[in-house]
Amino acid sequence: MSIKPLYDRVVVKRLAAETTTKGGIVIPDKAAEKPTQGEVIATGSGAPLDNGELRPLAVKVGDRVLFGQYAGTEIKHDGETYLIVKESDILAVLEQVEQKKEEQAA
Repeated sequence: MSIKPLYDRVVVKRLAAETTTKGGIVIPDKAAEKPTQGEVIATGSGAPLDNGELRPLAVKVGDRVLFGQYAGTEIKHDGETYLIVKESDILAVLEQVEQKKEEQAA
């Protein structure tokens, strides 16, 4: 990827939205909401502090994150759609439950 976000900004690729409900009803594309989960593709160098130093970001490339529905700015690059958000717009990092169970079993 040739996009390098500045400071505390993060490039996120939205994950595909669910197209059916739990009851099996198919949701058309126009009625579906934008997904609020994504994968971190690139990160900036860190958030600037008052003393001029940079605080490292809490997210890293490859993390699955949860963000607000209307957060960030959507861009198109090389035919793909990405979202550029500030680190403060990211609500949570989603951890893989299966990996945790495997780590605890070992």
